[in-house]
Amino acid sequence: MADVNESSTGTPLTLAIDIGGSHLKASVLDQAGGMHGEPVRVQTPDPASPEATIEALVKLVEPLGHFDRVSIGFPGVVRAGSIFTAPTLRDKHWDGFDLAGALARAWKRPIRILNDASVQGLGVISGQGLECVITLGTGFGFALFEDGRVAPHFELSQHPIRKEKSYNEYVGHAALEEVGKSHWNKRMKKVIHTLATVINYDVLYIGGGNARLIKLPLSSNVKIVPNAAGITGGIRLWDERWGKAFLGKSPPFHEAAPQSDEQESA
Repeated sequence: MADVNESSTGTPLTLAIDIGGSHLKASVLDQAGGMHGEPVRVQTPDPASPEATIEALVKLVEPLGHFDRVSIGFPGVVRAGSIFTAPTLRDKHWDGFDLAGALARAWKRPIRILNDASVQGLGVISGQGLECVITLGTGFGFALFEDGRVAPHFELSQHPIRKEKSYNEYVGHAALEEVGKSHWNKRMKKVIHTLATVINYDVLYIGGGNARLIKLPLSSNVKIVPNAAGITGGIRLWDERWGKAFLGKSPPFHEAAPQSDEQESA
C-alpha cells in the first residue's frame, strides 16, 4: 500500500468533498487540482444526521479509487475540525460533532476541513486585495479574503438583511421557489448592492448551483464562477504556497490525522 501521503506515482491524490444541503459531491484531484473524471454526487440524506451523512460519503466515494488525503467543504462554521453551525443540514446532532476526526477514522487518511464557501473561494480568488465570495444553493454561503487570507467563522448567512429575514431566508433555494426567478433576481440585486456598500470589496465572486440563474446586469468586478470550484478549491488546502502565503501560520482549517489500530484500541 502506498504511503498515506503519497500515491503510487509519488504525488498525492486528494479526495475533495463538497457537503451541501441538497447534494454531496466528490472527486479525486491530482496535484494541479485537475479532476480524475467526472465528480460523483448523491442527494444529501434526509434527515442529514452526522452518522447518515458519513455513511453516504463513504459509499459515494467507493468508485473513485485510491486517494491519499481528504479536503472537505462544509456548509457552516468549523472550529478545530468540529462543527459549530450547520443551518442547511437542520440536524441538532451536528453541534460540536468532530467531523474531521470521524472521517479520519473511517478512511485512515489525513483530513482538512473548511467552510464550503471558503473552499470555493480558494478555487477562484487571485489573492490580491479584498475578495468576497458568495455561494447560492440550498442556502447562502459567504467568505471574505484579504490578500488571500480568509476571515474565519464569518457566518453572514444568519444575519438579517430585510424585515428580519436572514440571507439564507432571503435568497436561499426555498426563497427562489417561493418568489420565482424574476423577484429572486431583484433580491440578489439588493444583496450585491448591500455587500458592495458594507464591505467595499475589490471583487465579488458568485458561485453555487443557483448562480447560473442570475440575469441582472453585473459590474466588471462581479464575476459568476463555476460551481466546480467548490471541489477543485480543495487542492489548495494542501498547497504549501497557498498554505503559507494565503492561509497564514494559523490556518482556519483543521487537519485530523488518522489513528493507528493500536491507538484506536487503546
